[in-house]
Amino acid sequence: MADAPDYEQEVADAPPGTPTGLRRRGIYLLPNLFTTGVLFCGFFAIVQAMNGRFDIGCIAIFIAMVLDGMDGRVARWTNTQSEFGAQYDSIADMVAFGAAPALMSYIWVLKDLGTAGWIGAFIYCAGAGIRLARFNANIAVVDKRYFQGLPSPSGAAAMAGFIWVLVDFGFVPREHAWLAPLTWGVAVFAGVIMVSNVPFWSFKEVNWKKRVPLWVILACVVALSIIASSPSLVLFTLVMGYAVSGYVMWAMGHRARPVLPEE
Repeated sequence: MADAPDYEQEVADAPPGTPTGLRRRGIYLLPNLFTTGVLFCGFFAIVQAMNGRFDIGCIAIFIAMVLDGMDGRVARWTNTQSEFGAQYDSIADMVAFGAAPALMSYIWVLKDLGTAGWIGAFIYCAGAGIRLARFNANIAVVDKRYFQGLPSPSGAAAMAGFIWVLVDFGFVPREHAWLAPLTWGVAVFAGVIMVSNVPFWSFKEVNWKKRVPLWVILACVVALSIIASSPSLVLFTLVMGYAVSGYVMWAMGHRARPVLPEE
């Protein structure tokens, strides 16, 4: 009971209304700033869609992808992981990669399909939510080399990239009746593949601290130049290529197998 006096003093010094036994803790600023950026981009994308600026909203989704890929790595590199950060990250991802693409697709063209339109948007949104929940539940027991199902940021990129490339090339829903059923198909496809068992390479085995030949930097410059030439088309092509790669890996026998605990 040597700690009893300190505990009693802590309770006595606690502000009124503070639950007994709970310590006041802060949060790590740096990784949670990136997560807040993800949340902001998702909210911003919804606002831009409501204002009819779908291209800006789609760009915000892709920026959210970049920020989402950085917050976890920053937390690990700075040793600032926390349970709060993990939960906050899931909530931000649900807004940016679940609700935002679903609402954007519905506002853009799916509303023209009536009931079927919002059902398609909801299938995508529900798929993203289930994918995030499964990832949190299986994070310690699934093969780190592969994702089980399409990651929600990639699903959002497929949805946003599809809208972006069509808007960028001047396709208007009221002038092309085929846009609504095609968008519905993309939304349902992305929602279903996110909750599938199809394996997708996680890129977690890439050593970003390893020295590379000089030509790799030149290749990166060329890649950035190609993306800059037509961002919407190139990014959408890359995302769809990644989505197809999962089925190729599945056909080759790759699976996201459970990781057995060490004895």
